[in-house]
Amino acid sequence: MTHTSPHAAHDSAHHRLPQHDSDDDGQAEILDLDAEVLAEHTASITAWLPLDQAPRHIVDLGCGTGTGTFALLARFPAAEVTAVDASARHLRRLAERAEALGVADRVRTVPADLDAGWPELGEPELVWASASMHHMADPDRALRAVHDLLAPGGLFAVVELADFPRFLPTDAPKERPGIEERCHAAMAHRDAEHVSHRGADWGPKLAAAGFTVEGKRTLTVNVDGSRSAAVGRYALSSLKRLRAGAAHALTAEDLGALDQLLDTESPHSILRRSDLAVRTERTVWAARRA
Repeated sequence: MTHTSPHAAHDSAHHRLPQHDSDDDGQAEILDLDAEVLAEHTASITAWLPLDQAPRHIVDLGCGTGTGTFALLARFPAAEVTAVDASARHLRRLAERAEALGVADRVRTVPADLDAGWPELGEPELVWASASMHHMADPDRALRAVHDLLAPGGLFAVVELADFPRFLPTDAPKERPGIEERCHAAMAHRDAEHVSHRGADWGPKLAAAGFTVEGKRTLTVNVDGSRSAAVGRYALSSLKRLRAGAAHALTAEDLGALDQLLDTESPHSILRRSDLAVRTERTVWAARRA
């Protein structure tokens, strides 16, 4: 099982496979906000996938609370999705939403820590893994497992973040400009030991596992806060988790300024800012099993 990172809930797509239940509620909130704010971008990825025909069976690896699952169900209305995650709480949340949306008969949830072993998942025509492959203890072995899982001619979609989302302008807050970047720098140094495959070029790895890479696409994400009220809540939840992970490396002045941003009663609260945006990049590789 890999280690839980304070950034893990950004892995949307955001979504790592091994989780600890004690941290699931906070992660679930960020995953749901990410899904809401970036729904357009996720839909554009599912529409881009080079499929000869609509899949009937899809596996979503590291599904989290269902960002990919529900986007895929919407894109392929005749398909069924097997949603796999190590977090029982996330899977319950996903199942409850499927029930509420009237698609419960098209969703099967499977609890599994894929570092420990792979359950029976059938023979899907499409496997989707969004921000989950880099958390695998042995990604090359996992890629080979996906290759063997897919139906002949099936497609594997790997979606990864180039970096974690940023929300504040670089000169904010006025008292401590650049505080968000300093938090991310502290976390990058800390996470490098545990998540060494983040930012990898998955093309060569996919080819080595026997896939033919048929397409690669990078999406630049820049969602202005004026477009969605959820951006402020997304920023608040994300920066709370960032503070928890980066506090050890921050000065007292940085911590004070950060706490003012996170205090929803403060006039400096991040929820009162009109200059927020969600800025990140996502890259998707589409790989075919021969």
